[in-house]
Amino acid sequence: MPIPQFPQHSRGWDDLSEQMSSFRERDVDWRNSRTGLYVFHAGDDVLEVGAKAYNMYHVENGLGLKTAFPSLNRMYGDVIANGLALFGAAEGGGDMSSGGTESIFLAVKSCRDWSVAQGRDVQGATIVAPYSAHPAFDKAAHYLGLEVVRVPVAADHRADLDAMTAAVTDRTIMLVGSAPCYPYGVIDPITELGVLAQKNDLWLHVDACVGGYFLPFLRTIYDEQGLALEPFDFRVDGVRSISADLHKYGFAPKAASTVFYRSADEHAHQHFAFKDWPCGEMTTPTASGSRPGGAIAGAWAVQNYLGQEGYTERARQVVAAQKAIVEGARQVGLQPLHDSALPILALATPKGQMGKIWSGLRKQGWYLGGVQEPEALHMMVQPNHLKVAQELVEALGSAVAGSQTEKDPGGPRYA
Repeated sequence: MPIPQFPQHSRGWDDLSEQMSSFRERDVDWRNSRTGLYVFHAGDDVLEVGAKAYNMYHVENGLGLKTAFPSLNRMYGDVIANGLALFGAAEGGGDMSSGGTESIFLAVKSCRDWSVAQGRDVQGATIVAPYSAHPAFDKAAHYLGLEVVRVPVAADHRADLDAMTAAVTDRTIMLVGSAPCYPYGVIDPITELGVLAQKNDLWLHVDACVGGYFLPFLRTIYDEQGLALEPFDFRVDGVRSISADLHKYGFAPKAASTVFYRSADEHAHQHFAFKDWPCGEMTTPTASGSRPGGAIAGAWAVQNYLGQEGYTERARQVVAAQKAIVEGARQVGLQPLHDSALPILALATPKGQMGKIWSGLRKQGWYLGGVQEPEALHMMVQPNHLKVAQELVEALGSAVAGSQTEKDPGGPRYA
């Protein structure tokens, strides 16, 4: 008797490919840079390099990289060494993960276990974070028996140091800062948070999932212009861990992120080991067991394809695209929440209009994000947006004009 629902007969690839293409008819057109989130487009050449490298290792399992696949292990080691050098902690440690949420989870888990090793009671212990911090911290706390205490941000939308200080108690084990935070695109005062962490012997984690593989190359541009970029990484005393996504501004194939630690000792608290089963000891560095070898190979290939020169050039394109979009947005009545060269752009909208303007953009084939406090359109500016900046500005103008009659659909949702 056939199994209900499960395909009964074999089908050829041509048939499958045709049907899969039809499934895409309503997807956002990211190939023509019509999206401000989810996909990071640095050029078709970069996509091709990542895809070819991924496909070379699409069946290899990262679980066996230290035993069965030394080629993967070599590339994995290079990616981690590159990140440690980038963030100023050559003597530290780190791993690749499936994404920013897992990287943050691993850092929180390491902090919790490090705190236990220090003799602290961690059941229900607190993580103090600004209101703008990513929900991944709450997700990690939910799984790990911790609590996140969120405090209001300052008027400039950065972490409020006084509020963070007031929230610290003898139950606190971690402080959180972002570089930049996802909603507003601003860098929290990491140096000051580092002082607070050291004063109270707390673990400071910097969420650089967005900025990790962008800010070091923006620093190069700033240096050329005689400007200074505030420190955000292990160059700040007190920072113990950093999360940085390779599949964002590292332009690697998904799913690929990294988490780094100042020292090997702190890194060791991330690992899991179990001996009491028939096959002997099982040790894994991340939350996952099996891991896609293709993600490792893709990240390695893209990093070596672009190099410092390529990443710096992509950063220049992002800065130029952001400037063009902001100048055009001002002309149609939208103002950025912050003037900066950082890749996250939030354009303030009139109260009650964000959902309507977002819907108007969506009808024109554009997919952006949104912020609710304060109301703003939200996008992560990418290199390829430089090619379509004027088209986006025209779409913004049309959406703003149409928002007077548009019914409010409630804006985007993040799933």
